[in-house]
Amino acid sequence: MAICLAAPAALAQEAAAPQGADTSADDIIVTGSTRAERRFDVSYAINSVSQDEIQRIAPLNTADLIGQLPGFQTESTGGEVQNIYRIRGLPNDGGFVSFQQDGLPLFHENDGFFFRGDALIRPDLMTERLEVVRGGPAPVYASYSGAIVNAVTVTGRDEARGKARVTLGDTGLYRLDAVQSGRLDDSTHYAIGGFLRYHDGYRDNGFPNDRGGQIRANLTHDTGTGTLKVSANYVNDHNVFYLPIPTADPRDPSRSLDRYIDYFSGTMNSPALRDVNLKYRDGAGVIQGRSSDLATGRHMQMFNAGVQYDTDLGDWLISAKAGFTKGRLDFTAFYSTTNPSDGNAFATSYLAASRTAFGPVASMGYVLAGTNTVYDPYAASGLVVQGQYRDIHSRFYSAQGDLSVARAFDTAIGRHDLKVGVYASAYGASAESIYQNYLIEVAGKPRTLDLVAYSATGAVLGRVTDNGALNYAATLTKGDADAKMVAVYANDTWEIVRGLRVDAGIRHERYDYAGYAANTAQYNLGDPTTLADNATRGFTGTITNRTLKPNITNWTAGVNYDFTRHFGLYARASHLETPPSMQVTYTINPTIITTKADQYEVGIKLQSGGSYLYATGFYTNFDPLNASFLAFDPSTGRNDVNVPFIGEAQIKGVELDGLLKATDWFQLNAALTVSSPEYRNFRSSTGADPQAAEGKQIVREPKVYGNLRPTFRFAAGDTDVDLYGRWNYMGKRYVDIYNNTALPSYSTFGAGVTATRGDWQVQVVGDNLTNAKGLTEGNTRTDNLSGQGTANAIYGRPIFGRNVRLVVTRSW
Repeated sequence: MAICLAAPAALAQEAAAPQGADTSADDIIVTGSTRAERRFDVSYAINSVSQDEIQRIAPLNTADLIGQLPGFQTESTGGEVQNIYRIRGLPNDGGFVSFQQDGLPLFHENDGFFFRGDALIRPDLMTERLEVVRGGPAPVYASYSGAIVNAVTVTGRDEARGKARVTLGDTGLYRLDAVQSGRLDDSTHYAIGGFLRYHDGYRDNGFPNDRGGQIRANLTHDTGTGTLKVSANYVNDHNVFYLPIPTADPRDPSRSLDRYIDYFSGTMNSPALRDVNLKYRDGAGVIQGRSSDLATGRHMQMFNAGVQYDTDLGDWLISAKAGFTKGRLDFTAFYSTTNPSDGNAFATSYLAASRTAFGPVASMGYVLAGTNTVYDPYAASGLVVQGQYRDIHSRFYSAQGDLSVARAFDTAIGRHDLKVGVYASAYGASAESIYQNYLIEVAGKPRTLDLVAYSATGAVLGRVTDNGALNYAATLTKGDADAKMVAVYANDTWEIVRGLRVDAGIRHERYDYAGYAANTAQYNLGDPTTLADNATRGFTGTITNRTLKPNITNWTAGVNYDFTRHFGLYARASHLETPPSMQVTYTINPTIITTKADQYEVGIKLQSGGSYLYATGFYTNFDPLNASFLAFDPSTGRNDVNVPFIGEAQIKGVELDGLLKATDWFQLNAALTVSSPEYRNFRSSTGADPQAAEGKQIVREPKVYGNLRPTFRFAAGDTDVDLYGRWNYMGKRYVDIYNNTALPSYSTFGAGVTATRGDWQVQVVGDNLTNAKGLTEGNTRTDNLSGQGTANAIYGRPIFGRNVRLVVTRSW
């Protein structure tokens, strides 16, 4: 999955636009290119975002940052990591985005077991810049890739450089970033930096949201014939995951639930889930118990070591790089499942089962979990709701290496720049998870509830729940997989005459997966006082082994003609194939399919002074597209309803990327994507109606999205001042394949001011200043096929409300 950076790291460092510069035609880029080139000269869509521009954007997380670029529709509402990244023309929640550091991924697959690249690589002061490729040659230079997000790290120079930054936020945010780089001797340089952060959170969990940090370091040595770079990364960070919340009463969708669970600060995360008892049957038939804490969140511990050697021998470029990653993920979260239910209706639905289990049940009632304190739903919202506690553990490793050679040579018809390379990876992961369902009140930081069966005299005969648990171990999985892959690739850039270039590339990959999944069955754990353990999953003591050997071939071909250094046209065709993830080998009854997409792009490039406009028309045809999913079955409490939905998707549209520098004191950045994402020719083997999906808008993908970012600059004495704003627009989307329930469009406003004087800089920045409302995601456990039963979503993940941060930076 690695991209090979043909130019030496030192060249990329020195040639890059200076810190503080905006993305321009003269930025030197290395991602997706045989050699370091001007951004304007390449025939694909790419952005280079400097560290100072990242600070001015002041993103809440990586998804918020990437979402400011054209062609990226992101959902940044889940928290700091594991957010949604969708590339124009590619209907997927993140599996087509390759996160890399200095041209090499830290884990081969884009999606690990409940983590992706944004959990391994966090932006901080050690990020010199981000280079982001959309479409174009990405399938040739990376695996599983319709886009590449490459974090180019700070490396040392002869002069010592340092910076420290303190960030304080009104959401209980305290963060310290620092970086230091310089020279050890005439040929050896160093850089080290990272961050520490504590954050109460954008929503009130009743416990801290984020705590931990990251450190990265590297040494570069000039060997006389090239540059040797040794690097190391360490992440140890907890990040709480925000899931959807109910926003309106399903009995009357015009009735807001805001007074019970606040739209901007409310969450179903709760201190009531700080000490959860997970019960399940092991393979030997013994009932096991495990304590779990929701405040663990997504606890990522990861170490990576890398080595890279680049040499530039004039017409020859040789690059070799390798890395090894080892880590563990311990993840707890409280997922949404079904819509809230009327309190009486929910209780009555368990009356028959309670009479069968407990005898002459006369009535049902609620108490606070683990107590005899009566809870009356009608003293509040009148509703109760289910949620699913997930306890997930994974251990993973990934070794990857890339070797490439590039050679430029002249022919009778122009000049060729040929690059050939081989990339290989050995990687693997274990997977273990328990899903357990709970009954809660509809409230922020909700209390768990017990549903109690009473006799005619008011005596307790039994409980549907057990200390709030509605279904013990409703889902239980365990498995392990190891994988090997090798890729060979080649790309030729042929400059026929000055300004006219044709390039073509191909990549062939072979994979070898071997894994197992522990088999489970349904068991009654035998407690006669509750229904919660009547239908739990337990291990049978047997396993299912699975091997898989997929292979795929990707290619790209493009032509570019620059009439001048400031006006050019390009066209490109690419073929992208993504093999099944190795996760299919430790999954029971997976849907195994190789997704294929043909992409076509036509672009125009305009640049004048500091202003530019890049317009890219695109068309993508997916055939086949795997839109299969697992749905939640409320009758069993399990996520086991497999809905295989295989078909095609067609997406056509245009993206605009512009910068207007009207004067020295004003500039305007703009990004706009307009498209028509549609399902085509679906089929299903489970009775779902594929015709109802024909021509419908792809789930959660808008037709229009974009942003405007004006900046005003002026001097006040010895102080340089930047005033800037940000307007983001997200068009209408749908939660379901049939387009029955909409996520309405929304827009947000943000603003900031930065004052710089000498080595000191002070920034104040705010997001969603008007407290605009907007929903993302929907409730994917139950609404993915046919919606929520309402025209507009009443269950979803809201955008964050107004928040403000103070940032103080000292440079030396």
